[in-house]
Amino acid sequence: MTSPKIYLDHNATTRLDKNVLEAMLPFFTDCYENPGSSHLAGLTANEHLENASWQVADLIGSQPEEVVFTSGATESVNLAIRGISNGERNHLITLSTEHKAVLDTVTDHAGKNNLSCSILPVRRDGLADPDLLEQTITDKTLLVSVMLVNNETGTVQDIKKISEMAHAKGAFLLCDATQAVGKIPVNVRDLGVDLMAFSAHKFYGPKGVGALYISNAIKKHLTVGITGGGQQKNRRSGTLNVPGIIGMAKACEIAKKIMDQHASHVKKLRDHLESELLKIEGTSVNGSVENRIFNTSNILFKNVFSEQLIMALQHISVSSGSACSSVTTEPSHVLKSLGLSDEDALCSIRFSLGKDNTKEEIDIAVKRISELVEQFRKG
Repeated sequence: MTSPKIYLDHNATTRLDKNVLEAMLPFFTDCYENPGSSHLAGLTANEHLENASWQVADLIGSQPEEVVFTSGATESVNLAIRGISNGERNHLITLSTEHKAVLDTVTDHAGKNNLSCSILPVRRDGLADPDLLEQTITDKTLLVSVMLVNNETGTVQDIKKISEMAHAKGAFLLCDATQAVGKIPVNVRDLGVDLMAFSAHKFYGPKGVGALYISNAIKKHLTVGITGGGQQKNRRSGTLNVPGIIGMAKACEIAKKIMDQHASHVKKLRDHLESELLKIEGTSVNGSVENRIFNTSNILFKNVFSEQLIMALQHISVSSGSACSSVTTEPSHVLKSLGLSDEDALCSIRFSLGKDNTKEEIDIAVKRISELVEQFRKG
């Protein structure tokens, strides 16, 4: 008999909500027209897109014209970093714990365009060092890029404070909010961000669609990212993914309604999972315990390689870090930035829970992990 699947890797992706799927289906079959067409059916499709823009904007506290739809957060990050300019400013700043979408884009863009780049270390708890950050931002700094919630440890940065530092020196702030939007309250006005990237599939929406928030105040500083047909006010040309955008909007609508209930349920499960796993000798939590999102726990299992444990767990899905870096066996750059050795980083597991997980699933996972850790250590 096949064991039931237990999915504890929601920071990698989430299962499409059935209500989101239902909302999307008519736009594959009935309302399939191009929203750029001038006939009645095209105008109708465009009207649905406008309504979707309002729903997405409502979740993040922006205006609909400040939302540009993309293929996901990675594209959004690229459009922001590669497109921003402001006079003679030529300095980019980010943190060593950022997602590779930010780190690789910052270093590549800086190298190709003769820009200076500062990749700052973080404290052992994963939080930015405010004194170091403030010292590094100068009147030449163009952009500071800091993620709201870390995808591996769940650490939550004080983005509002960081935005105040950046703006005090005339710099812009890009926030990768991929692991935050749809899970916790995110308001671009309150946070003070100029640019913000996020993806639908992290909060039960479809893959292949995301958005870039561009503050109306800085639009003149962002050049066209993709040229072609001039769609989305010439910010990102190309025929829009109507079903995906409709699905993203529906996911935003649902997230706003269930956010508090979702957080309460998942946090109880995460805390139970963590407390039980920490009873195993040689275990500890990586990153901040106080400043982190409710669904994530990154745990070090001393002397047990995560790759071996993940394979042995079979139907229980967990991760050793970012899904985008899972093709390598290199130690996590995030965990190494927190001061872990290569070996300890390679012995760490990320657990990220979702709204459909149950206590029964958690108990099964804990029991199996405990057995395997003991087995591997004896072996």
